[in-house]
Amino acid sequence: MATANYVLLEKIVVGAAGASSVSFSNIPQTGYTDLVLKYSIRGSENYYGTDVQININGTSSALSNKILYGNGAGAYSTGYSGVTNLWAGTANGLTSTSNSFSNGEFYFPNYNSTSTYKSFSSDSVAENNATNAPAQMHALLYSNNSAISTITLTPSTSPWVQYSTFYLYGVAKLGTTPAIQPYATGGDTIMTDGTYWYHTFISSGTFTPQKSLSCDYLVVAGGGGAGVLSNAGGGGAGGLRSTVTATGGGGSLESAVSMASGTAYTVTIGAGGASQNNGSNSSISGTGLTTITSLGGGYGGNSGGSATSGNTGGSGGGAPYNTSSGYGSGTTGQGYRGGGGSTGAPSYGSGGGGGAGAIGGNGNSSGAGAGGNGVQITAFATPTGTGANSGYYAGGGGGSADSGSFGAAGLGGGGRGGQPQATGATSGTANTGGGGGGYATSGGSGIVIVRYAV
Repeated sequence: MATANYVLLEKIVVGAAGASSVSFSNIPQTGYTDLVLKYSIRGSENYYGTDVQININGTSSALSNKILYGNGAGAYSTGYSGVTNLWAGTANGLTSTSNSFSNGEFYFPNYNSTSTYKSFSSDSVAENNATNAPAQMHALLYSNNSAISTITLTPSTSPWVQYSTFYLYGVAKLGTTPAIQPYATGGDTIMTDGTYWYHTFISSGTFTPQKSLSCDYLVVAGGGGAGVLSNAGGGGAGGLRSTVTATGGGGSLESAVSMASGTAYTVTIGAGGASQNNGSNSSISGTGLTTITSLGGGYGGNSGGSATSGNTGGSGGGAPYNTSSGYGSGTTGQGYRGGGGSTGAPSYGSGGGGGAGAIGGNGNSSGAGAGGNGVQITAFATPTGTGANSGYYAGGGGGSADSGSFGAAGLGGGGRGGQPQATGATSGTANTGGGGGGYATSGGSGIVIVRYAV
């Protein structure tokens, strides 16, 4: 098989939140004859192993299999039919050897045929330094004439853990040129919607074009942490810069950038700030490119004997309860300021952190201010592999209060504020740049997405 005809189509790396399932969609229907899906995964089921389950095209009863498997004590065989999520492999579980990941591969010949049922195979082994170390081979059948357009892998119970990695390859006929393929390497997730390729970074790395490209981008910094004392302000969201739909802070939409063939561009993902700490910057940099930097979100302000104002950042931190003007400023073109605090009884509400799309809410006598909403960029809603944020990024953290209403989380991963004080407060969501909810919570880490035309 010629290497040029074996092309990476999509790559998904599970983030810190885990994943209840992983799906490959928008699979090219021309230019390839076969598909290969490889994985290195670990489940969180409280057992030495967990089942890998497969679903094709979202169907409910068209899958069946024959299985040969062993676990160190003997070999066995069985089979199933008419199953929605069919047992199709094995993976390490929570009690298997620490930090070990299992390996497996699916092969789908003639996946885009519309005249026959689809037979395919699976080979997997649990990398477990123990007597119980399952290995399995599956002969599977998708009893439907439809071409395979979506493949979903699900653990039998608990989610896939962080760093579980899935790769989907297309296999083209020898002597032909693959119809669709990525023109760059790098990223924790590589996906296509048929119009663009998306390289999503949830951890720092490099982006290397294989030909000169005009690239859109989304760069979101880490969110700021909340203040640490009673009735503290919410953390400001990380700065957001984008060439698609809208950029943060009401700024003008940024322009696409040219990236040169063979140049390794450094992508840095900013961490969320701990309580009373700003988030860290996210950036793209490299030879010939003016560095694109989004600033970490400002932390929330403190009240009491160690009173501090909310800090300046990509978006500003919210003010503590005892000052209406003690909020942090945002950065033009990246995010908005935090909200003001209140001296009003009985709630003594603090201000919410600013978001990329709106100012943080003011606290008042009835409760705390909400975090400012982030920016919704629907074009970048799903390339993270989950789509859970509906395309919103960089929401501010809500403020805290003694009574009344807590500060609601800003859309885009902001944390919820506490009421009373720290009760119920939540941190910003990882890889959204959301600010922490008041008080004593952390901001969410940032994210970078680069896209270019197919």
